[in-house]
Amino acid sequence: MTYFEDYIVGESHSSYGRTVTETDIVAHAGQTGDFYPHHMDAEFCSTQPFGQRMAHGTLILSVAIGMLAGEINEEAMSYGYDRVRFIAPVFIGDTIRARAELVEMLDHPRQPERFGMAHERVTVTNQRGETVLALTKIYVVNRRPADKVSPTASHNESGL
Repeated sequence: MTYFEDYIVGESHSSYGRTVTETDIVAHAGQTGDFYPHHMDAEFCSTQPFGQRMAHGTLILSVAIGMLAGEINEEAMSYGYDRVRFIAPVFIGDTIRARAELVEMLDHPRQPERFGMAHERVTVTNQRGETVLALTKIYVVNRRPADKVSPTASHNESGL
């Protein structure tokens, strides 16, 4: 497990690509109740500046976060999202990729002896490399208990 003390600002990871489909958009509309014509009405959209239906921003946010979820760290939990910006539309057939970079580590405001806060900058791009979504994801991360030695420290202390 990765404790707060093990995180390194500047570390990053990226996802694979995922193509957004009409089925994604229709399913998301059904799950959320958001049947706004910009997502559902091809005729209406043909009269608009973008000229075609676009994915819900919340769909792209949830897909991107899922794409970045590679392994479970039992010492961390999602706290929320800040500065969410839907920068450019995502259309049916676009392929998105997500990248997360650890940008800040802070003490927990109420329990700094038990937890830290890790901030990841998440950027989502389309197949042309254009940024379509940006946000900061915040995790609450357990600090290492006094009785748990860092794997690196125990390795170094043993002389191996």
